[in-house]
Amino acid sequence: MSGTPATVALRGAGVAYSLHRYDYDPRADKVGLQAAQALGEPPARVLKTLMLLVDAKPVCAIVPSDRELALKQVAAAFNGKAAQMMAATAAEKLTGYRVGGISPFGQRRRVPTVLDQSALDEPYVFVNGGQRGLQLRLGPDDLCRLLGAGVAPLLA
Repeated sequence: MSGTPATVALRGAGVAYSLHRYDYDPRADKVGLQAAQALGEPPARVLKTLMLLVDAKPVCAIVPSDRELALKQVAAAFNGKAAQMMAATAAEKLTGYRVGGISPFGQRRRVPTVLDQSALDEPYVFVNGGQRGLQLRLGPDDLCRLLGAGVAPLLA
């Protein structure tokens, strides 16, 4: 059975997850919020995967779709001084995914990852499955464990 690199990685790890498809709207102002609405889920459960640079090194931050990152918090979470968003073309090249479909799983190059602590309050969360319009539902603890992710406050 084929799939995206993200679904292949989860199957290989033997983690319980489910796939959820929705009609991706490329015109949506906030892709994560559009996904939450299409799935009928609270935005706090539908997480967005953001690629950043901390002290010029690539990192991944995973936060609720209805919230904004605090760059100072991100830098602190990675023991750095300064954080900035990665350019879309650089994020696509690094991860192997298109913006709007970037999954934290199965990226071309694994980078340090931190999950916003609020996600641990949810019984389950959704992350992108590696293509626009595809979400993966799994437990937040499994998400952290499989990614080797840290947990920190990342929100503005």
